[in-house]
Amino acid sequence: MRTRVRGWRWRRNSLRRRSDVVEACTVTVIAMLLLVGAPLATVAAGWWAHDATEAKAAAQRAERHRMHAVVVEDAPPAVPTTPGGKEHMYWVKVRWTMPGEGPRTGSARVPAGTLRGESAGVWVDTRGRSVGPPLNGTAVWQHTVTTGALTGGCVAAVVLVTHFLVRRIAGRHRLAEWEREWARMGPEWGRRTA
Repeated sequence: MRTRVRGWRWRRNSLRRRSDVVEACTVTVIAMLLLVGAPLATVAAGWWAHDATEAKAAAQRAERHRMHAVVVEDAPPAVPTTPGGKEHMYWVKVRWTMPGEGPRTGSARVPAGTLRGESAGVWVDTRGRSVGPPLNGTAVWQHTVTTGALTGGCVAAVVLVTHFLVRRIAGRHRLAEWEREWARMGPEWGRRTA
């Protein structure tokens, strides 16, 4: 005679304890949270991050503009690279003039081997300070994907740690229930019947 093992925590059974039912319910909730909750959290966080980063990029594009500057110091010489390798960039001092104001100095990234007096581009804000370029579409999507992935991973980790803790507590309760049952039924098993 074959007995069915799968789903025994859900069926009426003399060996089933309350902790078994709690554990079975927890497994169902955990599965739903991992299959539905974590992906939803990932999408929601990514969507929020995309909107926030896109708004920040638009604000940066509105307040920053590129100006032509003159390199004040020589950049280090070019280093031999492998074919198709990226060109080395260095930070050097540059000078530019804001309209209606005097000359300003700051730093800009220029290719290796740039000499004093050559032209370079520098990003400035509305106050004339040297700033980085505004965020582009690639940076927005990188931030979106990173935020979504980290959120989904954190949600999954919290769900799995919670599942581990619930299983551990349910196991302790199950052993305590078995001990109580054995204390109640054990003496009857030791009795000899004639």
